[in-house]
Amino acid sequence: MKVKTILVSQPEPKVENSPYTRLIEKEKVKVDFRPFIHVEGVDAKEVRQQKIDLKEFSAIILTSRKSVDHFFRLAEEMRFKVPDTLKYFCMSEAVAYYLQKYVVYRKRKIYVGNHTFKDLAPLIKKYKDEKFLLPSSDVLKPIIPETLNELGVNWKRGIFYKTVISDLSDLSDVTYDVLVFFSPSGIESLFKNFPDFKQNNTRIAVYGNSTIEAAKKAKLRVDIAAPTPEAPSMTMAIQNYIKSNK
Repeated sequence: MKVKTILVSQPEPKVENSPYTRLIEKEKVKVDFRPFIHVEGVDAKEVRQQKIDLKEFSAIILTSRKSVDHFFRLAEEMRFKVPDTLKYFCMSEAVAYYLQKYVVYRKRKIYVGNHTFKDLAPLIKKYKDEKFLLPSSDVLKPIIPETLNELGVNWKRGIFYKTVISDLSDLSDVTYDVLVFFSPSGIESLFKNFPDFKQNNTRIAVYGNSTIEAAKKAKLRVDIAAPTPEAPSMTMAIQNYIKSNK
């Protein structure tokens, strides 16, 4: 079956000439973008209910740019002046550089991992006498608390933002040849919005093992999966599928 229309359950990429732009041009397909989930910040009252006092912490673990935004948002809301002595442990260079939005980078103590939380662990271990704050979403990969507990450091998680299912009711009469998912939350959103969803001829494309498992658990047929040795990216996996079904 040919593929003419694709819905990606994420915001449209802001960069020019993204891999999706090339996919559209090469394969002459229509690609729409629509976030199936979105993030909402919690307020200061909710943070206080978690028994979190920002001044108690000497170090902060930042796993994403969203965690950076919501930490500084709440610091401002709680009238907390972030001290210059605070140590920042960032999971990747992208997160570390994003800090420049809020602090003078060269004047801060910033420690950077190599993309995964396991890479960041040895740096955290070096400073195990610090008291660490982990600002996170309500959804957290188990490896993060497991690793911190194994290190034996003094840490506390703060839920500073939440993953919320988006309202997709306007899509009820719209059909696509391929639906693309990047997280189990996206699969959950599909069925929360459309409890009677029947896959039929709709192809399901998923990225990552946890998303594949969520799709199978929801009794969806996975037609396109990434990453694989042949297709390390989602756009490559879709392109390979389109070529084999022309």
